[in-house]
Amino acid sequence: MADIKKKVLKKLGEVMDPELHIPITDLGLVYEVKVKDDKSVNIKMTLTTIGCPLFSVIEQEIQNKLYQAGIPNVKTELTFDPPWSIEKMSEKARAQLGL
Repeated sequence: MADIKKKVLKKLGEVMDPELHIPITDLGLVYEVKVKDDKSVNIKMTLTTIGCPLFSVIEQEIQNKLYQAGIPNVKTELTFDPPWSIEKMSEKARAQLGL
C-alpha cells in the first residue's frame, strides 16, 4: 500500500491549481490520502478560500491523473477544517509566489 500511496502523491503533484499554476501538493491543499486497495483511493483536501469555484476543475484533474495511473476509483472529499493557510505551502511554492 505504501507504494500505491507514493504513486498517488506523485500524480497529485502533477495537478496544478488553475489560477496559481502551482501543484496542489506544494500549496498544501492535500490533507490526507487513504489507499483502500490498489484501485481505490480517498483524498481529503481543501482550497485556498471557501467558496472557490474551481473545486470541480481540480477534482476532475485528480480523477484524470489517477485514472491514467491505473487507479479508477477516487473519492475526493472537500474540507475546510482545518482552514488552509500560507504556512501549509512548501518552500518551493512560497518562492514561486514571492513569499
